[in-house]
Amino acid sequence: MKPIQLDTPAGPASFSDLALDFTGTLSSDGALLPGVEERLRLLAGRLRITVVTADTFGTARAALRDLPVAVRRVRDGREKADAVSALGPGGVVAIGNGRNDVGMMEVAGLSIAVIGPEGAAARLLAAADVVVRDIRDALDLLVHPLRLKATLRD
Repeated sequence: MKPIQLDTPAGPASFSDLALDFTGTLSSDGALLPGVEERLRLLAGRLRITVVTADTFGTARAALRDLPVAVRRVRDGREKADAVSALGPGGVVAIGNGRNDVGMMEVAGLSIAVIGPEGAAARLLAAADVVVRDIRDALDLLVHPLRLKATLRD
């Protein structure tokens, strides 16, 4: 896999992993949002994708079973942060919407907050490098990295 290269305010960065929340980020009421599957398949050619979730509705594994992603079930935000740290946090893009995503956002090399159908935690917005209105927008930033360059430049 060829990592995604980005110019960030801290300098050039290389990203090889994507850590995603499931509930409220990739899904609404436990069901995968339209358009997510196609984008995850596309990004799997460039990034190792791990869905790190407390799985509120208990549907994550079934919803993602046919996709090229690993699913890691956790109890809380501390475990999400630990999961991202174990991936080598500087090379991780983290995407989430909830309060329990704050820790993984703080340790990731790049963090994107999603204000999706279930909203977003205010603390998360302060921890994110980028805020978008929809998971499809967040994933498209990684498919088209020059969009991120424009957003992140000084």
